[in-house]
Amino acid sequence: MPKLWLNILLLLSLLLSSCSPSSLRNPCNKHLPQGLPKGTKASNQLLVRDIYCLSNNGTTKFADWVAYRLDASILTGSASQKRDWQADPDLDPAVTLEPEDYRGAHEALGTDRGHLAPLASFRGANWIQVNYLSNITPQRSQLNQGVWQELEQQVRDWARQGTVYVITGTAYLKPEPPLPQADEPHVVPSGFWKVVTHNGQVSAYFFDQDSSAQDPKEGEIPLENLERLVKLDFAENGYK
Repeated sequence: MPKLWLNILLLLSLLLSSCSPSSLRNPCNKHLPQGLPKGTKASNQLLVRDIYCLSNNGTTKFADWVAYRLDASILTGSASQKRDWQADPDLDPAVTLEPEDYRGAHEALGTDRGHLAPLASFRGANWIQVNYLSNITPQRSQLNQGVWQELEQQVRDWARQGTVYVITGTAYLKPEPPLPQADEPHVVPSGFWKVVTHNGQVSAYFFDQDSSAQDPKEGEIPLENLERLVKLDFAENGYK
């Protein structure tokens, strides 16, 4: 056998041996050690990054869910963060939005560009990827700057005490007005949810876009109720 082919085979064997069986079965193992939520659409594009794993829905143009792992080292850093919105470089423009699609949305709909994996949680990591629009959705300002922000802070408080695993996602339970300047079809979420694994516990939360809740506990619901709402199965993967 020619030496070139021997070298190629050796390289392939080394690459395969470096991949654990769990990573081959679950590419999001770092952020979802118990596996992808059952019911994740096979047609979605899975983006695996160092700071999060994301399931992008090409029909809605938003992520169905974003999963990420937090601990004290990821939260803490001296980097000066800014909201530098960018189209996701790893997605075809046909399945995601661009920064100009959000123009006029705040004035017309009262929405912010809401992070699913929150910017403030990644001061010690490569936070630039958090500003990719695949991780952004139109979220009502009252929710984004209110109880949702409080929930994100609660998750950070837990992460300072130990490792936390979070899955944040979108829900489509009723029609919402589209972004007024977007030039491609899309579907704005009507609600948002989180599943948080912390200190041996699992907490599930759900908030409508127009929620008037003041305390994150008002949105806490049984995990099985959330599963019915968003058509995903977490319990089969050990979230219970």
